[in-house]
Amino acid sequence: MRIVSLLPSTTEILFALGAGADVVGVTFECDHPAAARSKRIVSTSAMPSGLAPAEIDAFVAAALARGEDLYRLDAGALADLDADLVVTQDLCAVCAVDVSVVDDALAHLGCRADVLTCDPHTVAEVLDSVRSIGTAVGRVAEADALVAALEARLAAVATGVAAGVAARSGPRPRVVVLEWTDPPFAPGHWIPEMVELAGGACVLGTAGERSVRVRWEDVHAARPDVVVVAPCGYDRAGAQAQADALVAAGTLPPGVLVHAVDADAHWARPGPRIVEGIEELAAVLAALPGPPPVTPQTPVVV
Repeated sequence: MRIVSLLPSTTEILFALGAGADVVGVTFECDHPAAARSKRIVSTSAMPSGLAPAEIDAFVAAALARGEDLYRLDAGALADLDADLVVTQDLCAVCAVDVSVVDDALAHLGCRADVLTCDPHTVAEVLDSVRSIGTAVGRVAEADALVAALEARLAAVATGVAAGVAARSGPRPRVVVLEWTDPPFAPGHWIPEMVELAGGACVLGTAGERSVRVRWEDVHAARPDVVVVAPCGYDRAGAQAQADALVAAGTLPPGVLVHAVDADAHWARPGPRIVEGIEELAAVLAALPGPPPVTPQTPVVV
């Protein structure tokens, strides 16, 4: 089978299932595992490089307002690769090539490749996409084994969270995840659920929905104990730089713990490594000090 993957997450899944040798085309963002970099690139970004977060937001907003695509699909490369299967998405026009663009290109080329669309909105759906891809590439047993291993790790996190909640004897830590920092965006899709699975209460953003723009006043009003800086498209170093800038500017609530993560690896891409993001956040939350003990008061006799 000759496979073209138009999503970094599905590229990761394909390699994790042992189908990496069958992958013949990827996007410019497919960087994990390292072997993915050896595949032919069939889609690139229309966005100039080197933009700051605010400039990226402005570019994306203007392009979407004009009805322009943010990604360029190399139809010539797609034709040369003679794919049997193209894996794409219909989840977010900002994240990757839209399935309608793929369908139009295949029709124009007269290519009869099957198209598999992956649109997970929840953690369970991320795991289901592993099974769907495994079925499509004839690796059902490998997919079942990978999902079982990921579910076992999530179960271990749940056990630790339950023990921590019992020992803490107080509310879960309040967590704000910043999916973007300039302007601030609260997360949707699977990210709020990741926070809950890690033992936190995600106080901005809604699981299964789209991410939304918020105000810094909203971040302060949410009274977070922890702010997770997870800007989509950035690794840990890039996220840390943005976190440091927010702290230096005094933008975040005073006294809050600020934790920068590798957003690309563990948060923004709906693949197997989101479990690592959950495990990491669970460790951060478990290390927080518990609420102060309640001092019994002597009853007043009237």
